[in-house]
Amino acid sequence: MSDYFKYRILEIIPGFLVWTTLILSVILSFVKPLWLIYFIIVFDLYWFLRVSYFIFYLFLSGFRMRRTLKIDWQKKLEDEVPGWQKLVHLVFLPTYEESFEIIDATLKNLTQVNYPLNKIIIVLCGEARDKAQFEKNAFELEKIYGSFFKKFIVTVHPVDMPGEIPGKGSNLNYAGHLVQQMIDGWQIPYEDIVVSSFDIDTRVHKNYFAHLSYLYSTVENPLRASYQPVALYNNNIWESNPLLRVTAFGTTFWIMTELERPDRLFTFSSHSMSWQALVDVGFWQKNIVTEDSRIFLQCFLRYGGDYRVVPMYLPVSMYTAKGENFWDSVKNLYKQQRRWAWGVEHFPFMVWHFKKHRHISWGKKIKYLFNLGEGMYSWASVPILIFICGRLPLYFAPEAVRSMAIYQNTPFTLENLMNLSMAGIVFSSIFSLFLLPPPTRRKHWGYLIMILQWILLPVTLIIFGSVPAIDAQTRLMFGKYLGFYVAKKK
Repeated sequence: MSDYFKYRILEIIPGFLVWTTLILSVILSFVKPLWLIYFIIVFDLYWFLRVSYFIFYLFLSGFRMRRTLKIDWQKKLEDEVPGWQKLVHLVFLPTYEESFEIIDATLKNLTQVNYPLNKIIIVLCGEARDKAQFEKNAFELEKIYGSFFKKFIVTVHPVDMPGEIPGKGSNLNYAGHLVQQMIDGWQIPYEDIVVSSFDIDTRVHKNYFAHLSYLYSTVENPLRASYQPVALYNNNIWESNPLLRVTAFGTTFWIMTELERPDRLFTFSSHSMSWQALVDVGFWQKNIVTEDSRIFLQCFLRYGGDYRVVPMYLPVSMYTAKGENFWDSVKNLYKQQRRWAWGVEHFPFMVWHFKKHRHISWGKKIKYLFNLGEGMYSWASVPILIFICGRLPLYFAPEAVRSMAIYQNTPFTLENLMNLSMAGIVFSSIFSLFLLPPPTRRKHWGYLIMILQWILLPVTLIIFGSVPAIDAQTRLMFGKYLGFYVAKKK
């Protein structure tokens, strides 16, 4: 069997498992409803326990973030880290068809950080597919902000380069190679450069670079680590509709709980790492969609498993996927979630390369494979199993089953478990209020709506959770590979 077909089998596995689960749950509702009733009760109990420890980790992460936000990291850096001035921060900002206002707001935010701007190099990475508009914007932005920073570099990624797919990864890869030539000319030691790859709408906390510098200077083996902040979507949160807000908070809560378990943490969206590691792996992979998390795996393999993600309990804020109107926003959000769910492409990549890297411990391999595989499987299947398939055997059970005590008590058991799980929704609604920026208008009504919107959680879990995840895994299963989708920001 050729390597192509072996790899295709690995791509089929995630979607096959999800579809097998959903189809079997429907079939068993007719042929073995009692089996499915037992399964659903145990499954719901298991997910109640999962919700409980999710709340615990979320609370712990929120506590750490509030504590981190109170520290003056620039002062701490100056007091405790001699020689911190040698560090240079290299910030990549890839963009495609973004408005002048979006990029301007990001650069303005970077000029307001509590860190010496003459230690920051900006790399604004445009696309030749949008060359006229990008170069016009870049020219104006360099005039406004070029003098603030150590360097202000503008790159334009050519069209149709070999071995690439159009997207953020190929843009970053091209810009990285160009910047490497410049850095070699400037003779800046690689180990003194910290790289941050930000989505173009990212606004960092004012202490981001000071805190990052402190971590980079104090953690063990900083060259073998990425640094992951908390991802918020607050830039336009008050102007977004409730469906977008609940889904956005779901992403934030997920990353916050993952920060509490760094042994299973991948990089996501905007993050930072050492320039040395980035050069060692040949920069971001240029033929995939999910380059933000793949870069962690590239480093993990390159260093034989000796690579990790260090949590940063400081926020970076981005935009929700808001369109011109409600339906445009819904479509935009769905495509964004499907692109994130395309991270399932890491599963065959990990299996394929893990078996070739025998020096990486089996414990690490199994842990990362299970965490990714179980996460993608749960993302696609769990909401549908809980809210839809779990009710089917109650509707289609024969009279012989309906007369049994287990059948008659199941609705009450499921209702009690759902009521207990509602505690998670209540906690999430209250917790989300502490992450909000000041309201733009309707202060009191706005906060009330922010609480009430959480009744939409079951809808968002299915429409913007299960469905796009199933969509992504089904496409991978049939070899219908997804291209990079740039979510609209407004």
